[in-house]
Amino acid sequence: MAAGKSPVQEVSRLVRAVDRAQQSHSWLAVGVATWKKFSDDQAGNLAALVAYYAFASIFPLLLVAYTVLDLVAKASPSVASRLTDALGKYPFVKDLGVTHGISKAGIALVVGLLLTLYASLGVARAIQNAMNSAWNVPKYERPGFGKNQLRSLGLIAVLGPGEILTIALSTIAGGAGHLGGAAGEAAAVVVALLLNIGLFYLIFRMATSRVVRSRDLRLGAILAAVSWQILQLAVSLSILHFHSNSAYGQFAVVLTLLAWFYLQAQITLYMVELDVVRARKLWPRSLAPPPLTSADLRAYRAYAEASQLRPDLRVTVDQVPQQRGETAGPDGSAHSATAVDTAAQRPEDRPGT
Repeated sequence: MAAGKSPVQEVSRLVRAVDRAQQSHSWLAVGVATWKKFSDDQAGNLAALVAYYAFASIFPLLLVAYTVLDLVAKASPSVASRLTDALGKYPFVKDLGVTHGISKAGIALVVGLLLTLYASLGVARAIQNAMNSAWNVPKYERPGFGKNQLRSLGLIAVLGPGEILTIALSTIAGGAGHLGGAAGEAAAVVVALLLNIGLFYLIFRMATSRVVRSRDLRLGAILAAVSWQILQLAVSLSILHFHSNSAYGQFAVVLTLLAWFYLQAQITLYMVELDVVRARKLWPRSLAPPPLTSADLRAYRAYAEASQLRPDLRVTVDQVPQQRGETAGPDGSAHSATAVDTAAQRPEDRPGT
């Protein structure tokens, strides 16, 4: 420890040294900016909401799926067997005991559809809220109640059947693995990955306001699909597998399923935040302000604009100087700073335009 330096000063000096280092390396600055924006948006809470509704909707969805299988089995047992194997690849489905057909298909199908619709609307609304919050879309530019409900129904129509289709097709493609060995298994993984990329991109586009450009959603969709594939493979390899032979096992299955949804939702939102940081150039961010960087000011201005209820309001963000116009620099010294992001004040630079 340097002479005359207190522990607090040493820690502050170290933090500022790390801050200067991350701001000087773009790849590191983008990662830090993504982490900061995820925290600023409280995206963990958004992910928890998505996970909760997804967890609540999966059981009636399985009821519908197996009711349909029961009807298909009467017409074509071989097709029903293949589809059952495909659905069995969903994490923990077999452990949850959903493995038999349903005798009263008509009643079960109606009840299952109603419950699925009710629960899935919550998932769709949570996804839309998470996407628009991450992109800091002003409230007046978000879809109204009518359009929101239509988009929710569209998301339900794409998300549920789309994911079942990708797993079913990857399972059918995986049949080549028994004949072609590793090459067949690799082909199955590639097919599933490509289908999931398309599905994630379509969901991102449908769930996000039109003020966000479609091309800005591509990287996040690709990375989210890759993470989904990795988690699904991890489950299929029994990394997260629990046996439900006892009451403890059943509790573990349910809790792990909920944790799996939450982890996937968190990773997906991190990928979305990365898209936002790249598209809006929200880096480098400061780890130890003051002073704030211009990217900090643009980010804080976007947060303020996201709460706007009317388009005829203008938001400006100024950094309040410390004492008599002095702010502490990265090296701990004081210097003058206007701290006004004048570029961010131009209407044409408003996020989403």
